Amino acid sequence: MGYTPMIQQYLKIKSDYKDSFLFFRLGDFYEMFFEDAKKAAQELEITLTSRDGGTADRIPMCGVPYHSAENYIKTLIEKGYKVAICEQVEDPKVAKGVVKREVVQLITPGTVMEGKMLNDRENNYLAAIEKIGPSTFAFAYSDMTTGETFVMKITRGWQAVLSELFNRPIKEVIVEKELEEDYQRELIEKMQLTLSTPRHEKFPDNMQILIEDVRNRELHDICMTLYNYLFQTQKRSFEHLKKAQEIELEAYMTLDMYSKRNLEITASMMRKEKFGSLLWVIDRTVTAMGARKLKKWLERPLLTSTLIEARLDMVEGIYDQFMEREGLREALRSIYDLERLSGRVSFGNVNARDLIQLKKSLKNVPLIQQLLHHFDNKALNQLAEELDSLPQLTNLLEESIIEEPPLSITDGNILKDGFHATLDQYRDASRNGKDWIAELERKEKLATNIKSLKVGFNKVFGYYIEVTKANLHLIPEGRYERKQTLTNAERFITNDLKEKEKLILEAEEKSVELEYQLFLEIREKVKQYIPALQKLAERISEIDVLQCFATVSEENNYVRPTFTNTNSVKLVESRHPVVEKVMKEEAFVPNDIQLDEDKFMLLITGPNMSGKSTYMRQLALTIIMAQVGCFVPAKSAQLTIFDQIFTRIGAADDLVSGQSTFMVEMLEAKHAVQHATNNSLILLDEIGRGTSTYDGMAIAQAIIEHIHEYIHAKTLFSTHYHELTSLEEKLNGLRNIHVRAEEINEEVVFLHQIHQGAADESYGIHVAKLAGLPDSLINRANVILEQLEHNDSSMTHRSIDSEASDIEQMSFFVEEKPMKQKEKQAESELVNKLKKLNILEMTPMEAMNQLYQLQKQVKKG
Repeated sequence: MGYTPMIQQYLKIKSDYKDSFLFFRLGDFYEMFFEDAKKAAQELEITLTSRDGGTADRIPMCGVPYHSAENYIKTLIEKGYKVAICEQVEDPKVAKGVVKREVVQLITPGTVMEGKMLNDRENNYLAAIEKIGPSTFAFAYSDMTTGETFVMKITRGWQAVLSELFNRPIKEVIVEKELEEDYQRELIEKMQLTLSTPRHEKFPDNMQILIEDVRNRELHDICMTLYNYLFQTQKRSFEHLKKAQEIELEAYMTLDMYSKRNLEITASMMRKEKFGSLLWVIDRTVTAMGARKLKKWLERPLLTSTLIEARLDMVEGIYDQFMEREGLREALRSIYDLERLSGRVSFGNVNARDLIQLKKSLKNVPLIQQLLHHFDNKALNQLAEELDSLPQLTNLLEESIIEEPPLSITDGNILKDGFHATLDQYRDASRNGKDWIAELERKEKLATNIKSLKVGFNKVFGYYIEVTKANLHLIPEGRYERKQTLTNAERFITNDLKEKEKLILEAEEKSVELEYQLFLEIREKVKQYIPALQKLAERISEIDVLQCFATVSEENNYVRPTFTNTNSVKLVESRHPVVEKVMKEEAFVPNDIQLDEDKFMLLITGPNMSGKSTYMRQLALTIIMAQVGCFVPAKSAQLTIFDQIFTRIGAADDLVSGQSTFMVEMLEAKHAVQHATNNSLILLDEIGRGTSTYDGMAIAQAIIEHIHEYIHAKTLFSTHYHELTSLEEKLNGLRNIHVRAEEINEEVVFLHQIHQGAADESYGIHVAKLAGLPDSLINRANVILEQLEHNDSSMTHRSIDSEASDIEQMSFFVEEKPMKQKEKQAESELVNKLKKLNILEMTPMEAMNQLYQLQKQVKKG
């Protein structure tokens, strides 16, 4: 005995959606069967039941109510799953056999459109990746809710792809099955993304316009992959999709995933949330569109000075006029999310309340225009001219939809009286009928003298006259026809009542049906305005970010930066924007930062907890703020434009891939050394601490020397290796600075002040004391320190070069033992390998790796 026809239908549809939960519509429920049911019951914490499927064994089953399915779908999507919605596409009354069903939409983490599943202030991107060369990838990403799509070519290898994914709010990635398994594993485990495979079908002719601006063939193809996936999974057209926009990565500052994480630009390292990040400090936007735009600007700082200065000019214009700025902020508060409203109109899930939000937004645009004209800045005046309030669309919505419509668009009572003549006729018939019903109740009360008599309605019996049992004897014989008996009352009908009921219900049914059709027509008319709405949304979001920069600059006493061509940096009384905000009542200690052509490296020494990392981070954050067009936390700021920022700050072990702190240090240092230019900023904090002292010092010195001799990038390098301070004498571009601390009554006091020269003490034991370690332990540490300092006093201020020389000299006095044949052969192989190495073409990191491999070989021998 086989499965029932209905279960066979389910299995056939499920075979096309193996990687998704299939929500199979049965009446008022979405049902799931077999493994889907077991997994869904566990993930959604709902009851797992079973049903007869035509075989001896019962089939596992679980279900969720149709009317509340959205919350369950949201839970699954947030966990990275996909949900295929399978609806009945045939009227059960006319179906012959099993009702026809089809998947009408595939909801995935990257294709969510429902408001409850989205963060208003975040984009929700779907991406596509294809490898097109040994270290080159085509990369595209699209937000279906806003219609924007971006495409680019990444030439720096897989790590650069991961950085792009890390830097964007991407939830799902489309990749070919042939993509390396290691890459796919990283996407799932490290980046925690949902993977999908392309759907290779003919690209719709009417959608070719979306990729007409993409000239590169490979980028053209990746856009087609992305769009095709959208069309095939959502099974509808998208009038709101904008043309794919090609991004030239060279036009923006490069911020890799390490830098974004270490600098806490959009999320804190510890909690991975907005609080404690740069975004948390400077986000004073008042619209959802503005919040998303701000994040995009932070993720891609500008490299073109004219564009940066244009933003700064407008920010200054808003900054200088407080009253107008406050009026602008208040007006912007009345603007709803025009981008996502446009998406909902196109997608077909917009309701009447959404359109009322759209109308209210449009009605406030003229006020924003007026306020922008009140600023003295000509660029802001020009922005006002670019705003289109779309009066025709506003009039359409004003004339058609009532001010407080219901959520549902199928229950009527959406449109205003007078909008459509036929609808008015149906409404009059319905209202007159209801007036007749009210009059009937009044007459019957008088005729029967039953004050509690009432005329009611329900969907099962229609209209009825209800009389309590205590009053039944008052009804004249033959006046009513009994319809239903209740516990305490009887319900009756009359011929006139049933005739009037028919007229009322027909009028209401026709009214609701016509109103629904009229609403769909209005929605189609609104679709025609989508490009204009998107352009308006773009301008409004820009205005919001510019006022945000002005507002936060005024509130926090930021200053406009100036950019020079002298390749120098001079910050007077620079501050860390986040630390300053978190400290609140305590005064942040500002410091000067100066770098120029001659002295482009700062070697920073000083005790732990003194503020070395803060000092380094505040320079990077100041540069990012300036290059997105915001004022900066300083008394004055003279900057050059940086093309990249590389950081190694904090001991963040990569536990997922099993890499130690030291390996992460080396990988991040390698990334900086390989890609930095003389226009880059490099921040390296305590490089080498993850290994032995001499190894660490050797690596740290080699990295400093390599950057100094070959890259000439602006560099801040903090260290506890005081021996490295002697490099100031050998490297012309390096300058020693230290964070000042004082010892008062055997207690260390951190002054957080930067001074010239090297620190003379590390205060490590004092920090341990501050951390609350036991006194007995602290006392013992002091004794051991005195012994070490006494025994090693001859080594205290010697450079690594001299230490290496001593070790080399010592090896001459080791008595050689006769070598065996096997040892001679191993030595010969080692010598040959050394001869083949081209040291002059190696980076310090590559040389260290080769040295490590050779050392392992010697130890094994």
